[in-house]
Amino acid sequence: MHVLLVTSGSTGDVAPFTGLGARLQQAGHAVTVATHTRFAGLIRACGLGFRGLPLDPRDMHEACAQRLSGRADGPLGTLTIARQGTAYTADLADGILRAVRQGADVVIASGQTALLAKAVADGLGMPSTGALLQPVAPTGDFAPMALGRRSAGRWGNRLVSGALWRAFHHQAASTVRWVRAELGLPPLSRTARRRLAGNWPIWYGFSPHVVPRPDDWPTEHRLAGYWWPEETSAWQPDPRLTDFLAAGPPPVFIGFGSMPSPRGEHLSAVCTEALRRAGVRGVVQAGWSGLEAESDDILTVGEVSHRWLFPRTAAVVHHGGGGTTAAGLRAGVPAVPVPVFYDQPFWSARLRSLGVAPGVLPMADLTADRLAALITRAVHEPAWRTRAAALGAALAAEDGTAPVVEAVAGVAGVAGVEALARQPGRYCHGRARTTPSG
Repeated sequence: MHVLLVTSGSTGDVAPFTGLGARLQQAGHAVTVATHTRFAGLIRACGLGFRGLPLDPRDMHEACAQRLSGRADGPLGTLTIARQGTAYTADLADGILRAVRQGADVVIASGQTALLAKAVADGLGMPSTGALLQPVAPTGDFAPMALGRRSAGRWGNRLVSGALWRAFHHQAASTVRWVRAELGLPPLSRTARRRLAGNWPIWYGFSPHVVPRPDDWPTEHRLAGYWWPEETSAWQPDPRLTDFLAAGPPPVFIGFGSMPSPRGEHLSAVCTEALRRAGVRGVVQAGWSGLEAESDDILTVGEVSHRWLFPRTAAVVHHGGGGTTAAGLRAGVPAVPVPVFYDQPFWSARLRSLGVAPGVLPMADLTADRLAALITRAVHEPAWRTRAAALGAALAAEDGTAPVVEAVAGVAGVAGVEALARQPGRYCHGRARTTPSG
């Protein structure tokens, strides 16, 4: 069977699908990943097929950063990002249509591409399933990502997240109409539009140890566990980095990944001073903010394997993106999250509530003193590392790819993907309901 994985966004949105794709390939399937050309080398280095989608995620993130001013870790920041994303939807839909038309037996789609890929697959009569990296379905268990860390209470959370879920589907409706017109199909009725993703099986690529499955989610929404990025033999640590690690105690990692910043020089200075005040060594990753700090106790690096580096650190300071958050948890080291926008405040709050981070420091509130204080606690108070190590061990015992591989195997049989949605939630954690949310 030929499986087409469709995803867009930053490295953290793409890399997990290299691990899922590799497992599907080991199970005997042909696997192709459709994503941005920026990641073609990464996909091919993992032995997977590649089909290009338009746009450069760095340009997309920089456009968002330019539109944001002041605080971006709340509802206004999320709304700005959503509006910016709308401008890219038509281009993505066209790219997805071209990618699927090149051939596949089943489509697995993530994030912003999910509903677009489903519309294409439905129009071509192909089975499909969602594969999401954030818990976006309506629930009262926690605040929706649009609210940052601010909970509105169980009923308020449910009301707001339900409204956002419906708005997301409404936003995709015009592009779905375009997709159907391109395929020579009639427009969907109003009822069909409302049920666009009803009974659609969706797998979530994070662990129930980190986010327990909400008991008010529909049965079709299942937690699989993390899909760890595939490691390639092509990557080897820079000798400068291995020498630096060997020259002293474990350093603190600082990196903000795909977060572009027009104030990279200022941010570098703040991080350098925070490390100095905390009295620790540091490895600073340049990332899209262009961080740069060099001294006897600080080393700046470029692309680096988080799986390799993080276990060798005393703590990890990062932006709270889903991919970096997962890598830190897997390594079993304390975290100091510095969220900027979208899902980052959510994951940062989870780190705090799990007891593996001494606090959350939003980027808008970042100072050298505040960062130094949290680094000091993370490094010198043993409780954070003890809890982080225990959680890392629990994640090591999971295999998040197994249920998805089994589901794809079911597609090859008579049941198909849609039949999976009618089966009991074997991989659901917590009580399931049969009534779809939203």
